[in-house]
Amino acid sequence: MDRASDEEAVALLKECRSARDFFLILLKARSGLRRSQLLGLHREDMHFLLNSRALGCDFPGPHLHVVRRQNINGAWSKSRNSHVVPVDRLVVQAHDQYVFERRTLLGDDLSDFVFVNLFREPTGSPMRPDAVNALTTALSKRAGLSRVINPHMLRHCFASNVADAGGELDVIQALLGQRSPASAKPYLHPSRQRLRDAVDRVSSPRITLEGPR
Repeated sequence: MDRASDEEAVALLKECRSARDFFLILLKARSGLRRSQLLGLHREDMHFLLNSRALGCDFPGPHLHVVRRQNINGAWSKSRNSHVVPVDRLVVQAHDQYVFERRTLLGDDLSDFVFVNLFREPTGSPMRPDAVNALTTALSKRAGLSRVINPHMLRHCFASNVADAGGELDVIQALLGQRSPASAKPYLHPSRQRLRDAVDRVSSPRITLEGPR
C-alpha cells in the first residue's frame, strides 16, 4: 500500500464542500485512524479540551479514544485493545466548525456518533464505512489527481509523517493501535529528504580518493 503525499491530502481538503467532510479528511490524515475506527467514534470519545480531568481522563491535551464497539453502522475497531491518539489545534478547530454545521442542519440531534448523515436520508444516522471511500474517490476526481486516494493511504500518510518528524517505531505503533512495533513497519515510507539526510550523516572515510593510475 502506497502513502498519500502531503500535496494529495491537501488537494482533497481543498475540494471538501462541507465542514463535516473537511473534518473527516483532516482527522483521517492527522490521526491515522482506520476507516471503521473513524466512523465508530462516539461523542464521548472526543476529549478535545486542554484538560480532560473533568471527564475522568488524565491524558494531557486534546485527544480521542479509539474503543472497539459493536456499532449499528458496521464500523468497529480492528483491534480489541483501546488506544488514545493526540490531536492538534487544526483538528480541534475543524471539529468545532463541524459541530456548528451539524447543529445548524440537524438541531440538537440525539445520535452519539461523531460522523452522521447531513445531506442524505436518513439524516442524523451514522455514516457507513463505505461512505469514506466514496468521499475520497469523489474528492480525488474533483481535485484532478492522477490517482484515486483511498482512506488507507491517508493512514500511511500519517504514519510516515510521524516518522519523518522523528517519531520512533514504538510511538508510531501506539498511535496506530498496533500490537507490536513490527506491525507498524509496513506503514513507513521514508521521504526523499530522510533518505538524503541518512546518507549525508554517514561519516566519510579519512582517505584521499584518487583516480586510477
